[in-house]
This record gives sequence, C-alpha cells and structure tokens, in this order.
Amino acid sequence: MESRTENEVQDSTEKLLQDLREVVEDGEELLRAGADELSEKGTAARARLSAALETAKDTGRKLQERTVAGARATDRAIREHPYQSLGIAFGVGLLIGVLINRK
Repeated sequence: MESRTENEVQDSTEKLLQDLREVVEDGEELLRAGADELSEKGTAARARLSAALETAKDTGRKLQERTVAGARATDRAIREHPYQSLGIAFGVGLLIGVLINRK
C-alpha cells in the first residue's frame, strides 16, 4: 500500500515538473516572439516575465532534486529494513481495510 502512495506522489510530482517545463518553454517562446515590438510597458512586462521564468526554473530544479533525494532515502530505508517495511505496509493496509469495511 505504501509503494502505491509513493508512486502516486512520484506521478504527481512528475506531472508538476512537466507542467512547469511547459510553462517555462511557453514563456521563453513568448519572449522571443515579442522581442521586436515592445513599448516601455512591454519592456517592463518582459523583464518581469523573464524573472518569473528564472524563478520557475530554479523551483523546478530544487523540486526535482528534493524528489530524487526523497526517493533514494525511501529506497535505502526499505532495502535496509525489508521485513519492517513489509510489516508496516501490511499493518497500514489492514487498518485501512478495517476502516473501509466498518459501517
């Protein structure tokens, strides 16, 4: 049961990273497309968008690093304590099953 939750977290994190990459790519494309036709307000908006894109890139990198570090730590803990991990997963699954079937 625990590995399913970890997979769901990993899937949602990967989706978030993919969405973040798409936003960054779209923003960069927008900056390139409108670089020639900018007024003073457009130049200021372009600078803000550029700063926001850099922040998004940094956030994406940090999120990816933390996700990888968390996955490695989890893998290491499970490999170091396989029977305890199985026992915990069984107990959590049993508890959830009892709570679901209780009416």
